[in-house]
Amino acid sequence: MLKKTILILGLFITLSPVMQGQIKKKSDLFLQLKRMDSIVFNEGFNNCKLNELEKIIPEDFEFYHDIGGNSGKNKFMADMKMNICSNPDKKPIRKLVVESLEVYPLYNNNALYGAIQNGVHEFWIKEANKELYKTGTAKFSTTWILIDEKWLMKNVLSFDHKAAQ
Repeated sequence: MLKKTILILGLFITLSPVMQGQIKKKSDLFLQLKRMDSIVFNEGFNNCKLNELEKIIPEDFEFYHDIGGNSGKNKFMADMKMNICSNPDKKPIRKLVVESLEVYPLYNNNALYGAIQNGVHEFWIKEANKELYKTGTAKFSTTWILIDEKWLMKNVLSFDHKAAQ
């Protein structure tokens, strides 16, 4: 029993330098990816600057949605244009639940190559002459890949969609 305990303790001590958790919310990586989330949602989703969004989506992008199925880059961009940006009189708006945002770095041989970003967001509708009203919430996980010092949104999981109470 003592041998087993020593072995487990030794393994834990050996692996603890490589075990990573969520990074600090004031770290450079966290703030960089928070800015990337802002490009996706403030620029792309909320303001329909789809050219800004398209710059950070690689050709092999994957989007998985628990209600809307899955898609690649072309369908995702077409859906954004049609479903999010086609009706300025009834415009969907996304708001990040800021305190929910988490970032987990991905390393290969001690070199940062990507990160997983998790969070919760709310969806609202903006209509002319009406107050903004909430329509629902969902969780998301985004895999960001660092290529040539540029962050690209490799894939997104959008799930646990719930209607507003």
